[in-house]
Amino acid sequence: MIDIPEKVLLSQKADETSFARELRVLAAVKLFELGRLSSGRAAELAGMQRTELLLELGRYRVFPFKAELQELASYPLTKRPSLPLMTKNPM
Repeated sequence: MIDIPEKVLLSQKADETSFARELRVLAAVKLFELGRLSSGRAAELAGMQRTELLLELGRYRVFPFKAELQELASYPLTKRPSLPLMTKNPM
């Protein structure tokens, strides 16, 4: 439990419960951004569903798929999965 000074609550115009919830979300977002928590674990910390957290990340300008992009970028070009070629459908 974190003891939040009354002056902080007054300056934020928040009660202790809502401020504590916001702190949990902020901590979850930052730990996810740093790669210390997966999106699922970060959502648990924030007390929300994973999809809610992924949507919330945009509010804090955190890209939700950074880890996935880094993983794909680490593959050698010859080992990357191939995608089907898109062709026009003749009509």
